[in-house]
Amino acid sequence: MTRFNLHNAFIVNEWETDSWDVVPHRQNYFELIFIDKGKGIHHINDIAVPYTKGCVFLIAPEDKHSFDIEELTHFTNIRFTELFFSNKTRLPDRTDWLELIEHILHHPNILPGDAIDNPEDRKIVWYAKSLIVNEYKEEKEFYLHILTDGVSTILSIIARNIIARYRTEGQPEPTVYINKADQLLGYIRQNVYDSELMKIENLADTFHMSPNYINNFFKKETGESIRQYILNYKILISEFRLKNTSAPISEIAHQLGFTDESHFTKTFKKKHMLTPKEFRDRYGHLLRK
Repeated sequence: MTRFNLHNAFIVNEWETDSWDVVPHRQNYFELIFIDKGKGIHHINDIAVPYTKGCVFLIAPEDKHSFDIEELTHFTNIRFTELFFSNKTRLPDRTDWLELIEHILHHPNILPGDAIDNPEDRKIVWYAKSLIVNEYKEEKEFYLHILTDGVSTILSIIARNIIARYRTEGQPEPTVYINKADQLLGYIRQNVYDSELMKIENLADTFHMSPNYINNFFKKETGESIRQYILNYKILISEFRLKNTSAPISEIAHQLGFTDESHFTKTFKKKHMLTPKEFRDRYGHLLRK
């Protein structure tokens, strides 16, 4: 089931295969990938992520991905561009909504993996997916509006799950409705590897605030200081890398801007009561397969 319409802005495909012949690639569209059955490994930006029936992935234009299929897998994918939500089509204009989740939509795989954590949200997303596939096939009255609403619903739920994933335990959950604070959160997530950009002075300059004001503003909106948020976010990224990659600990420390491996180990152990090596030995299940 392959068809181009809306000036190539929206396509739905369904297929089943036991091999993946497409080389890892980047694309100029967004892609929602649903695993209807099967299992294997999904490589996203050089990170290996196990997949099974029920998984949902959101791939952005700058992401690179491929599959290692272990069991016959049935895929459903929904491909779309931002044109799908613009007022340049015959569909309802989603410009304001798009602005709210834009940074999440463009950077969903800072921590690659299944896009949905909440079981109830997963049910809604899979129901919406079935609705989209059916409306795409049947082309009944108002189907274009229903398609747009369905994809918007899925992306909003994915955004909600991604935000919840980044939340620091015990702190208020930032939402896509915080406006300026959310822009700041998005900027930090996108540039966390650049230590210079993460300096309070540079953040203040970027967002046209004084260093003192931006830190007070951030703490009021999120419940923690900018420095603490950046540190917690780096630890979150390191947890994922320790569990899902074989990258040397010294390399992870360097990439995340720690002074050295010793500094990283001390910071990590303070939170987990485990060294990075001990954490990898205990939780790095994928690496032992």
